[in-house]
Amino acid sequence: MNRKYIMAAVISLLALLAGPTLLDAYRLDRYIRSSAQEQDAIGGAWPRMSDACTGCHGVDGHSANQAYPSLAGQRPEYLEQQLRRFASGERHSPIMNAMARSLTQQDVSALAAHFGRQPAQANEHFKPNPAQRQKGRQLVDAGGCIACHGEGLMGSGPFPRLAGLGHDYMLKEMRGFADGSRRDPTQAMNALAATWSPQDRDAIATFLAAHPVAPQPSSQQQQARQP
Repeated sequence: MNRKYIMAAVISLLALLAGPTLLDAYRLDRYIRSSAQEQDAIGGAWPRMSDACTGCHGVDGHSANQAYPSLAGQRPEYLEQQLRRFASGERHSPIMNAMARSLTQQDVSALAAHFGRQPAQANEHFKPNPAQRQKGRQLVDAGGCIACHGEGLMGSGPFPRLAGLGHDYMLKEMRGFADGSRRDPTQAMNALAATWSPQDRDAIATFLAAHPVAPQPSSQQQQARQP
């Protein structure tokens, strides 16, 4: 007799003898095992480097704090680039500088790939002012942001996803580009941000934070597209 049917018969008999408690325990054990296997496949065996990012960037990179960017669904190329800039000191943040310097290049690539695989989520923790959101839309359209940041502002190559990121984070970064404390190697963001007033930057941050997040292909679809 097939082993699968023998196991099913044994489980059924035990359930009849021991009652629903044993069957519930079996179901719980099966759920825990399958969940653990799924998590290992997604993030690797415990402990995981990505867990160190949870305090600021949320579980699997889904930030609930407007001051910290969500990493989930971010462009891996961009994440690698920024981690290297934090490690070199080119980009300044006491926490991120120290953390990035502790990573090997393999670690950097693994973290970027991990967060890039996570599905991006809309910023449901931000409630936009309608007038500011409309003004921000006009400024983003006028600035041609889609040319670098892609359709739906979901990022393209080394250019980051902007849709749904934290309002306070984006406001701080635009301020940094405007005053030169954060440098864009192409100087494009520095030149553009310098033309925006503080009110303009707030409107842009409002529009981007409230921007809907476009659906992303699953891991299986992404793998199927690879040559």
